[in-house]
Amino acid sequence: MSGISRRRVLTAGAAAGVLGALSACSSGGGLSVGAKDPAYGRGTTQARPVRKIGDGSTADTGAQPNQPKPVRLKPGRKPPQFVVFSWDGAGELSNKLFSRFRKVAADHHATMTFFLSGIYTLPESKKHLYHPPQHPVGASAIGYLADRHIHATLQQVRAAWLEGHEIGTHFNGHFCGATGVGRWSPADWRSEIDQAVDFVTHWRTNTGFTDLEPLPFDYRKELTGGRTPCLEGQKNLLPTAAALGWTYDASSPGGLQIWPQKVQGGRIWDFPLQSIPFSGHSFQVLSMDYNMMFNQSGGDPLGDPAKFASWRSQARDTYLAGFHRAYTTNRAPFFVGNHFERWNGGIYMDAVEEAIGRMAAYDDVRFVSFKQLVAWLEAQDPAVLRTLRTLSPGQAPTGGWAEFLGAAGAGAS
Repeated sequence: MSGISRRRVLTAGAAAGVLGALSACSSGGGLSVGAKDPAYGRGTTQARPVRKIGDGSTADTGAQPNQPKPVRLKPGRKPPQFVVFSWDGAGELSNKLFSRFRKVAADHHATMTFFLSGIYTLPESKKHLYHPPQHPVGASAIGYLADRHIHATLQQVRAAWLEGHEIGTHFNGHFCGATGVGRWSPADWRSEIDQAVDFVTHWRTNTGFTDLEPLPFDYRKELTGGRTPCLEGQKNLLPTAAALGWTYDASSPGGLQIWPQKVQGGRIWDFPLQSIPFSGHSFQVLSMDYNMMFNQSGGDPLGDPAKFASWRSQARDTYLAGFHRAYTTNRAPFFVGNHFERWNGGIYMDAVEEAIGRMAAYDDVRFVSFKQLVAWLEAQDPAVLRTLRTLSPGQAPTGGWAEFLGAAGAGAS
């Protein structure tokens, strides 16, 4: 992070109090099936019989619909510009932001990653079932959802998965700071993950809802990555994630806009939130709504309404600055993490929606989930990925893409 102000490029740790008050936490984009995309391919939808699992909260319905098929780049082919929009917490409250951004995604042929907090499927009346590591039974730094919001969240999760979006995890209690997840051991993380999965796979028993269809996936198989609360605790999470067979983690703060690499002995892709140019300033900010809000209103989610319009434009332009830097140079995947929130009058939600619309107008842009990005990366020639990782943020390949990736004049895949 050379040349970047660490005072301004913050982790989400300072947001814990805000998140607790607003019951919000942060999650990414995708590619619609059937789109003409020589770099990523086409997906297929297959009908499968429903095989209920356990108490019927979830079901095995076969392969997820609307998934693109990854295709290896041919020599000299310019990589597509991948953009991942991800949402932490991913609950449907009265503001209906989950459903809003499902529509935004549909409007732009995108898929996203929704990081579901496990306790968002657990009624507060059953909070005694949650045993958070190193905290009292039932404790949580974010609020439990009202039963009607749990009901709505389950509907959104089901619909999102069927549309092709990824359902990852934001774990449960969102503990940050000196007594938070940064102190957890690998065993603590295993307990937290097991409980998150248990809440999602036993919502029917815990809520008593009888009017909802099961979630159409086996969550223990479907879950392949997440983002930790406040971007803390990754070091001790990774051994557990690797043991569970996860393929990526999105918990690193302040990463650079370069092509990603694997960690944990080459077993897990590291997808950090990135430092991007802060519009109108000479320093950079983290590619998430909280960091922009901190820099604009000092962390106060109820800032000066007279400044909302200019702040909204600044946030939108900051997302676009990060996008343009990658798109016009090294084509590194662009990662954006946000929360379903109404900070400063909801300007960051508007900024994200506007930014997505503008990015979608460019050629070769692929809004994908983290899981879909993993599939594409795994399909590539490792030598090509190593070559791509030699490009710094804002560095275009000398001599052009055909020369840089070999076989000048070769056709695109």
